Amino acid sequence: IKQEPNMIKNIIRRGLTTLSATVKIDPIQEASLKETCILVNDQDEVIGNASKRDCHLVLPNGDIPLHRAFSVFLFNTKGELLLQKRSDTKITFPGHFTNTCCSHPLIDFYEEREEKDAIGVKLAAQRRLYHELGIPKEMIILDDFIYLTRILYKSVGDGIWGEHEIDYILVLIKDLPIHPNPEEVSETLYISKDNFYEFLHNIRAPITPWFSLVTQKKLNIWWNNLDKLDKFQDHVNIHNF
Repeated sequence: IKQEPNMIKNIIRRGLTTLSATVKIDPIQEASLKETCILVNDQDEVIGNASKRDCHLVLPNGDIPLHRAFSVFLFNTKGELLLQKRSDTKITFPGHFTNTCCSHPLIDFYEEREEKDAIGVKLAAQRRLYHELGIPKEMIILDDFIYLTRILYKSVGDGIWGEHEIDYILVLIKDLPIHPNPEEVSETLYISKDNFYEFLHNIRAPITPWFSLVTQKKLNIWWNNLDKLDKFQDHVNIHNF
């Protein structure tokens, strides 16, 4: 994997001293900013790497480096979707409701660079499901993940921290124990399709931008076809949301 262009590094780092002096960050979340994400172009081709911090800081012109990510949608065998509310100490979109698990494959783990059959992304999802929700890795094999498609989206968030991702959509349909990590997740719930939109209408907390976009554009048709998701797999196109 090629090194990130120095120009991107220099632009991003200009504001770091001022930012760190004015914004307090939870120390556990601060440590995670040292993780190294995979930079990609809009065709999901690897062009370098950058720290999680650099990948989520909004530049003065509104730019955010495009990087690879994933979103997991875990359904139990009753067809209910597991939602989480992000911890209030999260750096991006704290206190937001979202899908089951969202994160990034990392350069730090060599196996998560593997692109064939989205193996690297699936391994990253396995790792984060354990970290965020306490689901033992041995209870999820890679073949359990249904890799549906990729979406591209951008959100400047609070104007300091945002997202700009090519997001791999992974579905799990399995009954699994969960033990949420309070440093990552403040609340979880399984919700049925029939109650989902009423729930969204009534909650006072915001929802993450990627989950909002998926909900508007794709979730309903996937949820209606959990027994035949193979018909909706698209590993060629990247859907620009």
